[in-house]
Amino acid sequence: MSSGIKHHVHRLLEPGDDEGRWFDVFIICLIVLNVTAVVLETVWWINARFAHLFDLFEMFSVAVFTVEYILRVWSCTVDPRFSDPIRGRFRFMRTPLAVADLLAFLPFYLPFVFPDMRVLRVVRLFRLLRIMKLVRYTESIDLFEDVIRMKKDELVLVFVSLLILLLVSSTLMYEVEHDAQPDKFSSIPAAMWWGLVTLATVGYGDVYPVTPAGKLIGSVVVMLGIGLFALPAGIIASGFSEALQRRRESHEMVCPHCGKPIKRR
Repeated sequence: MSSGIKHHVHRLLEPGDDEGRWFDVFIICLIVLNVTAVVLETVWWINARFAHLFDLFEMFSVAVFTVEYILRVWSCTVDPRFSDPIRGRFRFMRTPLAVADLLAFLPFYLPFVFPDMRVLRVVRLFRLLRIMKLVRYTESIDLFEDVIRMKKDELVLVFVSLLILLLVSSTLMYEVEHDAQPDKFSSIPAAMWWGLVTLATVGYGDVYPVTPAGKLIGSVVVMLGIGLFALPAGIIASGFSEALQRRRESHEMVCPHCGKPIKRR
């Protein structure tokens, strides 16, 4: 009987199962409302008027997330990957999704252990991490992971190239601008702030070259930054196109009468 209940709970908690689709909708709505509450609490007049309701909603949410996590740990042994009663559960608790579930409610209990005002500020920050629980209920994250995994070599090459260009340009700018602006270009790490905003073509205007050599270097860096920063976007876009094409090709058509897969010709 206990095994049957465990299987039922596992199917109820797992996203995508028809038996638990209403629970999925409930959790998704609860996560969205929690993030909305965190944002609205920063509006002083809303917080002053509805602070009591916010506190009640927070306690209700923590209770739901706590019970959900305990049930997930208890029923995870249904999955063959976590079948061992002890080691399997510890393995499940180390998975990224389980860590996200834990972070959704654990900060609420921190002030009871560490009664410090700084801890309360950290708790408010961690409450926004509840949005990570949505990863469990969306396939777009899986698609994004496939794209990053597929294009990781190209992305690493581009980011290494950007890092090299940032270091070289910041070093050159430090050499030509240090005497003219010792407060702005006091060191190479300080010059990297200029290099970063220039390569990104943001140009905040708080740090800029004034010498002719510095302006020449800055012009070259701006031109290179436009080209190099466009590369990751193109790589990721092509990766999404390839991943979507693969998913369409791997999708099997099913006969509505017999339920057997139909092979594509």
